[in-house]
Amino acid sequence: MSFSAVYTAHLTIGGHAITYREIVGNLFGLTSAVGGMRRRVWAWPIGIVGNVLLFTVFLGTAIGQKHQAPLLGQAARQVFFVATSVYGWSRWSRNRRVGAAAPAVVPRWATPRERFVVVALAAVGVAVLLPVLQGIGEGQFFHPSWLYYLADAWIFVGSMVATYAMARGWTDFWLCWIGVDVVGVPELLHYHYYPSAVLYAIYAAFVVWGFFVWRRVARTEAHDRGLTSLQEATA
Repeated sequence: MSFSAVYTAHLTIGGHAITYREIVGNLFGLTSAVGGMRRRVWAWPIGIVGNVLLFTVFLGTAIGQKHQAPLLGQAARQVFFVATSVYGWSRWSRNRRVGAAAPAVVPRWATPRERFVVVALAAVGVAVLLPVLQGIGEGQFFHPSWLYYLADAWIFVGSMVATYAMARGWTDFWLCWIGVDVVGVPELLHYHYYPSAVLYAIYAAFVVWGFFVWRRVARTEAHDRGLTSLQEATA
């Protein structure tokens, strides 16, 4: 079987072609999310494979997939996912080597200063990216409303913030992912990326679960560290 045949292989559901790359890429993404919740280093390389596959999917008509609109923000964010994932992979690997028997990261809430800086940068990022996406997409593929570009800009920026926060071990990153999914699922359904929409919906439920897991772990491990420090101080 040729590379072209593998690349274009798809299912047809309800008159819409769905590539196997989209299905497999999202399964890798979901597996990475499970690893992230469990604080395992392997979550990062697994996620990178999914990012590469989804990058080719979201380019849509930009690379000749006539049945799908190109989601430029969705495609571009896969590139930055890879870069951020390399950072997260490196950071968690260093932590893992320091304490081989322990999880790769200790969850904590971002400080007020860290949260303010990230929110401010996210707002600036959306404001800058919005006209960029409009300039790239206008007149080339189709003529969506500005809401399309605003949604794509937020999905792009919000995803980057969430991935960076995950690398830092901030519990807040789960909340950011919820905000991304609230916008991303309707957009993907509207533009007929059905496997991605379904996986995003499943992922959204998983993200809510992951948030409560990390919040509980952050509280428990912070308490344990406090007891350890107290014991060391009184020893």
